[in-house]
Amino acid sequence: MKNTVTEYQFIDSFPNSYKDNFSYEGKKALYEYLTQLENDCDMEFELDPIAFCCEYSEYENLEEFQSNYGDKYETMEDIEYCTQVIMIDDESFIIQDF
Repeated sequence: MKNTVTEYQFIDSFPNSYKDNFSYEGKKALYEYLTQLENDCDMEFELDPIAFCCEYSEYENLEEFQSNYGDKYETMEDIEYCTQVIMIDDESFIIQDF
């Protein structure tokens, strides 16, 4: 049995203790990415906000990312070589943790 989730339902599904893991714009970008991935790969994801919080992380900019992963990642291309990057705007982005 399948239940289609809207963008609003996806954003609202994050428990209060996990609401700060992603910005509002980040949740929208993650929703768009996951729904596109479902369509492209003909698969379905279970709506599990806690798992998404464990698997993906949002960063305001490259410097914030470097504080967690080190400065060997000098460009966005360096990061994209290692993992999936979901751009939110010109500076902020989400990665699939690695």
